[in-house]
Order: sequence, then structure tokens, then C-alpha cells
Amino acid sequence: MYAQIDRYIDGLLDKSTPEAPYWNIESIRQGKPPHWNYIDGCMIIALLEASEITGEKKYADFAEKFIDYYVNDDGTIRGYDPKKPNLDDINEGRVLFDLYRTTGKEKYKKAIDMLHKQVEAHPRTETGNFWHKEIYPNQIWLDGLYMAQVFRTRYQKEFGGKDYSDIVNQFKNVRKLMFDEGKKLYYHGCDVSKTVFWADKVTGRSKNFWLRAIGWFTISLIDNIDYIDNESDRKELCKIFAEAMEGIAQYADPETGMYWQVVDCGGREGNYLETSGSSMIAYAMMKGARLGVIDKKYAEMGKKTFDGICKKYLKITEDGDLNLEGICLVAGLGPEKDRRRDGTYEYYISEPIVNNDAKGVAPFVLSYMEVKRMETK
Repeated sequence: MYAQIDRYIDGLLDKSTPEAPYWNIESIRQGKPPHWNYIDGCMIIALLEASEITGEKKYADFAEKFIDYYVNDDGTIRGYDPKKPNLDDINEGRVLFDLYRTTGKEKYKKAIDMLHKQVEAHPRTETGNFWHKEIYPNQIWLDGLYMAQVFRTRYQKEFGGKDYSDIVNQFKNVRKLMFDEGKKLYYHGCDVSKTVFWADKVTGRSKNFWLRAIGWFTISLIDNIDYIDNESDRKELCKIFAEAMEGIAQYADPETGMYWQVVDCGGREGNYLETSGSSMIAYAMMKGARLGVIDKKYAEMGKKTFDGICKKYLKITEDGDLNLEGICLVAGLGPEKDRRRDGTYEYYISEPIVNNDAKGVAPFVLSYMEVKRMETK
């Protein structure tokens, strides 16, 4: 089974160029020109990890060629608009640290500095957390913790003063504002102003527990824990991470180990076992166990989830190609002009389900790399 995954990854690269990545289904469907975005960022992060774990230089070579296309010599970035604050666009910046280290190209450092300056000026809620985007004022989304905070941690560690306090505080605020003590799960979003149409008028929280949002949050936690070298800050995040893992684990499907699109509604009509969020949880569990942050039992739980995804959703097509199925294309909350995105159960199960989108493929590859680490012990 695992040999098929190597073939699957290679097939994705063969079909992709920087101008037209095969895994970016949103861009393909919308006919967008090449641009800097978090979806490609997720995939390049996974490829760099694959290169490190397997020793296969082809993955790193592809990643460098891909990013080289977008970053100009002066550090400006193709298809990136600094006048539109958007946490999603920070995520791809993570790969610049690795490429700067391996290539020494100054344009990567210039791009890092530009993105860092941009994110530090990003609008904040009264709690000190970043707005998710300019079009979502006063709103904290779990997704945003992944999109921006790992980049900020790496900047602090490699070029800043190793001050992680603001980063840790943003996670602590999310724990305070968005964690349900009864369900032991995190809500997708919170409007600190409590005024937007989808928000509870008392708590500001959205209505449901969307799997991929929780996935983004957990992998942001474990990736930050991996980079942070201040023990007191690391302990704060470890505590939040362990609690989140214990909470989500109780909702695993007993047969596959996977998780449901709306996490606490397993088996409800229209709900489905979803690939991207399940892959993120699998990766977080296996990596968390490897780093000693959570009990070793979670390594086997994460591997069961990964194997369940392979059995249920990694399919051979009639022409011999492979598809990774069961991926929610996109989900969000609002804005005001899009009231369909209201955070209800019916909304989350209504979004398109696609194959081979990097929001599912990238964490699937990262999970696979954690499996490889386990096998080489």
C-alpha cells in the first residue's frame, strides 16, 4: 500500500508546474492566474519534509524551482498583494527559511523580511489576536493560527529575539474563547465583537466544530512546539496541544480511525469521513508522540487514521493513476455578503468534495513521512 503513495506523489509532481499546480483545485476551478497562496504553500512544506525524510533530492529540487518562480530578486512576490491583509498568504513564507538556508539566495531573506513586516502590522482584535483577513474584522479563525504563527515563530527563532510571548498568547486566547469544555473541541471561529451574523451573541463563537479547522489548529500547535526553544513557552503550548488531542481522539470512527466533517455528528445524515482534517489529526498525533509531548499511544492512533484514509480514499483509477478522495474543497464563515456560509451543520456538509487538493494531499504526505519515521526506528 505504501509503495503506491510514493507513486502518487511523483505523479502529482509530473502533472504540476509553478504556473499550474495540479493540486490547487480552487485556482483551477476559478481560472486564477499564478499567485502566492497557502494551498501551494502546504504542498511545498510537505515536499521539503519528504525530501528530508526520504533523502530524495527530487522533492527539494521541485520545491526550489516552484518557489523560485514566485520570488523576485528584490524579494517581492508574484501574485502577492501587501495592501490586502490576509493571514492565509503568510503560510507559504514558511518554506523561504529552508530555501534560504540551503541555497543562500538573498531574495528569499528579503521576501521573509517583507512578509514579517506585513504580518506584524496585521489588524488585531481587542484580545490581541490577528483578524483572519481584512474582510473578516474582529474575527479569529482556527485556520489563521496555522497560517501565520508558525512563520512568526521561525522568524523569531532565526532572525528575531526569540520572543515567543505574543505567539503563545494568541493560542491561549483561542483556548479561552473557542474551546468547548463539554465537547472538548474547538469552534471554527469567534467574532470578538459578537456582531457578525453567524456568531453567538453571548460568546461570539460559531455554531459547529469543523474538522479541518481543528486540524489546522493542532498542526499549528505541534509545528510551533517543534520550533520553539524557550521551555516555559513550549510548556504552555504543550498543555493546550495535549488537551486538544485528548478531546478530538474521542470522536474517531472506530473502524477507520478517521474523523467526521462535522466532528461531533458522526453518522448523521450527510456527514462524511473527511480526508484533509483526518490527515492533519494523524500527523499531529504521530508527531506529538514522537516529540514526547503526548503519550505514545497516540502514535498508533495516528497511524490507524492514516491507514484508514489509505484504505477508504486512496483509489486507483481506470487508467492506472491514483486519486486521493474525500477532501472538502473549502469552508468558511461569511463574510456578510455570503450568508450561505453560516456555520450550520447543513452548510459544512454542502461544500464540494474533491480529489487531490493540496489541503488534503499535503497533510496526507506529512502523515506518511511520520509513518516512515516510525518504520525506521
